[in-house]
Amino acid sequence: MGRSFTMDQVTLNSMAAVRVISGLLEIIVAFLFLKGGRVENALRMNAFLGLIGPLVFLLVSVLGVVAITVKVSWPKMILICVGIILVLVGTKN
Repeated sequence: MGRSFTMDQVTLNSMAAVRVISGLLEIIVAFLFLKGGRVENALRMNAFLGLIGPLVFLLVSVLGVVAITVKVSWPKMILICVGIILVLVGTKN
């Protein structure tokens, strides 16, 4: 007999999986820094990670927001979305 999952469990598992994959990618790239031994290559890899980080944040946020859409009022949903946008704008160089 299969185990049935609620939508919340599926969403949490998805959010966690994205973060785990992102973390593993960060660790792998850190080892590549050390193996490569060149600052220029490390900077290129770091730029790639700098691009991936906000995308991971957005993906995990979207998964969470979609999951709570049915549970939260529209004004609160707008505040959550504004908060996500403010984080992105506030951390932009």
